Amino acid sequence: MGEVELSCRAYVKMYLHCCLFPRCSINGLLLSSSTTGGAVCVTDCVPLLHSHLSLAPITQLALTQVDVWCSQTQQRIVGYYQANACVSDSSPTPCAVKIADKISEQFENAVLLMLDGSKLSPDCRVPPIVVYERKDSKWTLKDKHTIMLRQWEETRDVASQMLESGDHTLLVDFDSHLDDITKDWTNQKLNSKIAELTSPANGSM
Repeated sequence: MGEVELSCRAYVKMYLHCCLFPRCSINGLLLSSSTTGGAVCVTDCVPLLHSHLSLAPITQLALTQVDVWCSQTQQRIVGYYQANACVSDSSPTPCAVKIADKISEQFENAVLLMLDGSKLSPDCRVPPIVVYERKDSKWTLKDKHTIMLRQWEETRDVASQMLESGDHTLLVDFDSHLDDITKDWTNQKLNSKIAELTSPANGSM
């Protein structure tokens, strides 16, 4: 497995998902619109659940719907992310492993990202993310378990800015969509806001 590169949009949405449900375990799917070469370029994510992460029927429903949407938008599911309710624990749970295994059946270079809640702060010096890769049918810490995030400081500032302005409340995960189906789990409104904030720094973040 090559390098894992994370876009500003993907990181900001994962961060805001954690901030919106600070006392919950949260999870989501990592997407890519470019899977050429050895690197896995995560260009977006779909926030999934903030309660009952192990509920298989809801997870299966979400995976199916996201898969259909990806085929319509020239994207694919390339990994999974999770943050545990216990901030000092950034180890993959059986639920995380099960979903990541399922994704790796469709995409062999799938990645499993765990967010380190103990380092999830606006002034964090490095991305608070631990990367796991699948080797010999097991998920193990990637040798270089740092993740490549171009212009990290700008990305971190965008995340902080959105949290301070209350824009994190725009985020809709699949859980919230099931409660109110008028809510858009593809988060187009939030994506536009992130693009608006990143374009002065770098239009390709």
